[in-house]
Amino acid sequence: MDTQNIDYSAENILIVDDDPYLKETLEQLLRRLGFSSESVSSGTDALKKLGENRYSIVLTDMKMPGMDGLELIGRIRDGHDISTIAMTGFSEGYTYVDVINAGASDFIKKPFGIEELEAKIRRIITERNLRKELNRLSITDSLTELYNQRHFYDRLNDEVIRAGRQKHTLSLILLDLNNFKIYNDTYGHLEGDDVLKGVGKIIMSCIRVGVDSGYRYGGDEFAIVLIDADIEITQEIGLRIEKAFEDKGKVTVSIGYAIFSNGMTATDLVQAADKELYKSKQKNKKE
Repeated sequence: MDTQNIDYSAENILIVDDDPYLKETLEQLLRRLGFSSESVSSGTDALKKLGENRYSIVLTDMKMPGMDGLELIGRIRDGHDISTIAMTGFSEGYTYVDVINAGASDFIKKPFGIEELEAKIRRIITERNLRKELNRLSITDSLTELYNQRHFYDRLNDEVIRAGRQKHTLSLILLDLNNFKIYNDTYGHLEGDDVLKGVGKIIMSCIRVGVDSGYRYGGDEFAIVLIDADIEITQEIGLRIEKAFEDKGKVTVSIGYAIFSNGMTATDLVQAADKELYKSKQKNKKE
């Protein structure tokens, strides 16, 4: 991950201060750096804005009428995944420990320069991006770039609960490469790894990005979770995947389908798909 090149224009900063001159000055400074920003005059208005729009960072004054900065920071910490920077004057009596304990990411004393403000914002963005990347790596299979098995069960459990509550359709596809061990033994592990990488590309090309999700379930076993997909759509995607494997000409695939019905658990859904996968494998062995 490149921590040097950060796209400031992708970040939106909310300024909270009851001093109109300071708000305008901060907006100009942030604009000069390339950030998008908006400003409000109170903690109450800030919480309203946070409910309406997406922000990267909240830059808040500490001493404001009504809700002060400490309370605002605490409420942001409890209800939003957004970093905060506390601004305070030298004589206001708030300490670094106070604001960090309240949930702020950093603290800056007025008056401050543009370089100091940029450095603090940049550090927060870099650390946030690093956390996101580490989280992505923890749930991703490095070879295929699909999600890993651990994330499969986390996601499937969530989707089963959601499907039960919202009464929408949910389906699962399990895939198994036919005779992959023979292919691996014949052509070597590097060629085998190349096939597995290709599986990831095939799956991602056949599903709806941002809606459906693909997983490496085991060595040469894969899973796809399809949202709002009935049996016809599920089978159509399966046929698309089978054709993609045939076009590649290296290995073929067996596929098992399962459709969620009310009362099912994630384990039930996996077992149902696994039974269909077993039938498909037996059929392919005979052919």
